[in-house]
Amino acid sequence: MREKELRRSLAVFPIGSVMKLTDLTARQIRYYEEQGLIYPDRNEGNRRMYSLNDMDRLLEIKDYIADGYNIAAIKREYEAKELARRQTLSDSQVRQILHDEISKAGGFRPATTGFGSYRI
Repeated sequence: MREKELRRSLAVFPIGSVMKLTDLTARQIRYYEEQGLIYPDRNEGNRRMYSLNDMDRLLEIKDYIADGYNIAAIKREYEAKELARRQTLSDSQVRQILHDEISKAGGFRPATTGFGSYRI
């Protein structure tokens, strides 16, 4: 992940700051979370913490609502965007994603045969 994207994804804002910056109520923000539109991190005290990406998403949701979209339509929009994103991955991106997932899951271990093969 590039450094800029890493910084944008750091969850450092409490809900009070998000309310001020997005002009949404705590109830609205929590409702969007309940609906699966945002996924804030939680700190050690179980408080919601939001990133800049979360705030961008909340502002986008707010725009959709202002344009007359309901929650189901907003979910469909995000599902379509996610599907399009998945379909436009290059071969090298797919390989990297698979490599990362395999690594997280314990991955492949080099065999001790000395021939460079891998155990499954």
